[in-house]
Amino acid sequence: MKKRAFFLLFILLITGNYTYAKENNDLRTLFLNNEARICGINIRNFNAKDINGNEIIDNGEESGNFINAIERLDEIKNLGVNTLHLLPITPVGKLKALGTAGSLYAISSFSDINPQLADKNSDLTPKEQAKQFINECHKRKIRVIVDLPSCGAYDLFLTNPELFIKDDKQCSIVPSDWTDVRLLNTGNNMNLNQDVMNAHKRFVNMIQELGADGIRADVATIKPSKFWVELIKYARENDPEFMFLAEASDSWREPPSKYAEFTPYNELLEAGFDGYYGSFFNLKDWNAKEFTDHIKFNQKLLSSYPDKKSVIMSFTTHDEVSPVVLHGAKFSIMISWLEATLPFNPYCIDGFFNGDNYIYQWANTEAGKTYTDDDTYFVHRGKLDIFNFSKKPGGNNLDVVRNFKQANDFRINNTDLVTKGDFIPIKTKDKKVFAFSRTLGNETIIVAGNLDFNKSKDKITVKTSKIKKNAIIDIEHGNHYVKTGRNHITMNFKPGEIIVIKVEE
Repeated sequence: MKKRAFFLLFILLITGNYTYAKENNDLRTLFLNNEARICGINIRNFNAKDINGNEIIDNGEESGNFINAIERLDEIKNLGVNTLHLLPITPVGKLKALGTAGSLYAISSFSDINPQLADKNSDLTPKEQAKQFINECHKRKIRVIVDLPSCGAYDLFLTNPELFIKDDKQCSIVPSDWTDVRLLNTGNNMNLNQDVMNAHKRFVNMIQELGADGIRADVATIKPSKFWVELIKYARENDPEFMFLAEASDSWREPPSKYAEFTPYNELLEAGFDGYYGSFFNLKDWNAKEFTDHIKFNQKLLSSYPDKKSVIMSFTTHDEVSPVVLHGAKFSIMISWLEATLPFNPYCIDGFFNGDNYIYQWANTEAGKTYTDDDTYFVHRGKLDIFNFSKKPGGNNLDVVRNFKQANDFRINNTDLVTKGDFIPIKTKDKKVFAFSRTLGNETIIVAGNLDFNKSKDKITVKTSKIKKNAIIDIEHGNHYVKTGRNHITMNFKPGEIIVIKVEE
């Protein structure tokens, strides 16, 4: 029997007909238990060496790469992050491009690593460097999700037109205003395009061989549900813990092109995705009721499936304007504490935790040098740069850093209470002041915040039966004015202030 097993293994190895098997991946379980604390990073600028301080990597300076990215992993770990979402690491298109390096989401190959992300001084191949980076993450118990772009670069259309939808004149389709990419032809639920499916399976093969723990599917809504059913099943045959996160929102109502498929968030969850984005990015526009209603909506939605599902708190992503630009550092601090106390998975983007405003001095000006056919430093104002070789993300707001770390520590130290406790909305007399409690056993946290970023709110009463005569009150965050009475707390709020109180009976 041993000889036969050895012979079969030998045949599999020499023919290459074997599947990748991942050991010790726990990301899917972590995510479904709302214990993933995720940070999105762009390797191209994650640890870029901007020596001259002009915020662009030029004159022989070193851009971010897989090798120098390892230097920042201890920092990330110490901040409380346990999962990294790598924005696309695949090669990017250079034709009809946006920015001088090309958009990370203009994928030109599904089975290669972007050479821009490789350390040119290393003897390792780009794939070997990517694998080394992921191994170093795992040594620190940091899990890794890799981004799967939704559309192809124009360069890919020219070499592989069979992968793309074409109009009556056989021209490629530009979805929405995404002018640097073209719409892939995934087919529909009755007839999937196996050429596109096979390209995606090659992507899965590659990132599983690198040791990645999951996929974040960019604009997952524009592929049919059966496409995802097949791809997710394919990935999990090798690794049952392989996580799939859909970029999809309950507020998305239509596709970015009349030629595109549209699969809503709920059908994506039915197709096998573990979670989606929700609409937490709308906090900037919500009143208190809209905010707490959205939390209740997600709890009801996610509990309606026979299998566990979850969601990320997408308050801040690479597609969203920096909270600092919107409402100042106080908004970033509010988000950090909400992510510490709500029963979903925290998510942030690199630079959020130290107050980056993502406003670049050279933005949208003519570039002296370009690596694409775009000679302009194209960027989205207030958003993480994904188009150029730009500086390492980060601000210098120590108060934001301190609160991010403290909030993560609070969540870690109160894991069961935060992830399993009851969520109870509490009405206040002011439509801009939200309040809720989280309760498990004899422990309760009460969270309240002022969504008016211009006006203070005084003497707001929060009624709760948890404030009893013998209750122990600890103010975890915020101390402007808090007065406790029997079955209630009265608070004063500065503009945009959040208060977190822990109650023990």
